[in-house]
Amino acid sequence: MSFEQAPLTTNPFDDDKLHEECGVFGIFGTSDASAHCALGLHALQHRGQEAAGITAFDGENFFTKRVLGHVADNFTSQDVIDSLPGDAAIGHTRYSTTGDTVLRNCQPLFAEFASGGFAVAHNGNITNATHLRKSLVQRGSIFQSTSDSEVIIHLIATSRFRTLMDRFIDALRQMEGAYSLVSLTKEGLIGIRDPLGVRPLVLGRLDDAYILCSETCALDIIGAEYIRDIEAGEMVIITEDGIKSHKPFPEEKARPCIFEHVYFARPDSYMDNMSVYEVRKRIGAELARENGVDADLVIPVPDSGTPAAIGYAQESGIPFELGIIRNHYVGRTFIEPSDQIRHFGVKLKHNANRWHIAGKRIILVDDSIVRGTTSMKIVNMMREAGATEVHMRIASPPTAHSCFYGVDTPERKKLLAAQMDVEAMRNHIKADSLSFLSIDGLYRAVNQPKGRDNKCPAYCDACFTGDYPTFLTDQSEAEKDDSQLSSIASTGSGA
Repeated sequence: MSFEQAPLTTNPFDDDKLHEECGVFGIFGTSDASAHCALGLHALQHRGQEAAGITAFDGENFFTKRVLGHVADNFTSQDVIDSLPGDAAIGHTRYSTTGDTVLRNCQPLFAEFASGGFAVAHNGNITNATHLRKSLVQRGSIFQSTSDSEVIIHLIATSRFRTLMDRFIDALRQMEGAYSLVSLTKEGLIGIRDPLGVRPLVLGRLDDAYILCSETCALDIIGAEYIRDIEAGEMVIITEDGIKSHKPFPEEKARPCIFEHVYFARPDSYMDNMSVYEVRKRIGAELARENGVDADLVIPVPDSGTPAAIGYAQESGIPFELGIIRNHYVGRTFIEPSDQIRHFGVKLKHNANRWHIAGKRIILVDDSIVRGTTSMKIVNMMREAGATEVHMRIASPPTAHSCFYGVDTPERKKLLAAQMDVEAMRNHIKADSLSFLSIDGLYRAVNQPKGRDNKCPAYCDACFTGDYPTFLTDQSEAEKDDSQLSSIASTGSGA
């Protein structure tokens, strides 16, 4: 590892968690729009810690500030807020799944069209962005970033439709994948959710101002009222005349991301007409019913495993204890110049509450296993603290497939569940037992009492099942290219 400081992170085990790509926030109709936007982005910091940005409009001009790092480090001074005047603003927190972590890839992205300025912030992933980009470059488009989101701007710029709204819809109809967008024009604020509603977007109100954001926790921080979720495939246009709703796509059955309920969303958010916190407790209860084991304590892997661990303890009757204490003051990863020092990295962020653990049989509850590196460290930490048995319970099915819808998932060969069965995984992390929640149990926890309907599932669960609900054009073309290269390599080539 170099001596350069690592990117900021709010996740203490950032090397072994799935990362949501982004959070978006937009507000229209208040005199201090950028200040409200900064607060909303602060509440959405968990959705992206690499970069943040705000674009504001004062009725005549657009103003943009984009930075690398956390919202609180860059958007709290009055000077910064004063540099973003206007009664409308959109903002973005970023964790990259496409494009490097450099300033030119930060959002909102802005373009000056013939019809006026246009800013856009995007949560999700366009699964045919590379395909579209190649076509646009061949037609003369010049890209300024490596982000898939810039494709949206070029599709609008090259559309043959007359009005900006028609050009925007034309662009969206060419896109595959998952997206929730907030856009700012001189006329107003636009929000749109992809036809399957994979990525979340909600509508709120603060006095006379309207808000669009990724989660309701961003409404809570500014004292706004939650109105409703934006529907799958819905476009909402907010102007001085009020709100108009359009459905520019053929209607499809919604498939929102089920992993939002497992891990991505903040537990105090309200999503799909359910409390995320209550869903996670129900997940824990289902896990206890499916995978009970005789033990002395239920211990969460903080912080994401806590609600499920509470549900597990309540259902099983086994006492809940905080057996792992998190150090909340570790913001940046410490410089780790040697393997010996690097070994202590996990203890900088978490430490065993050994006086409660020693001599006990414990059940560790975590939300998922990705590479398995964290689980191995935590199990070892519990044994060093004197636990006589360590049982691992995971509040989701095995993550065996990559996500292509706006989640930074390791390639499939690096996912532990794609390479091993459960017994091999148990042996790998050195636990006494290991069990995962079933896919039906997960569906029951999100109010689908019959479990997963295999013919018509209510959620996108591709990371567990491999059932991708949209075309994956870029992935298919990449696999085809790899296959052709492998064929050439195996047959050899002569000069």
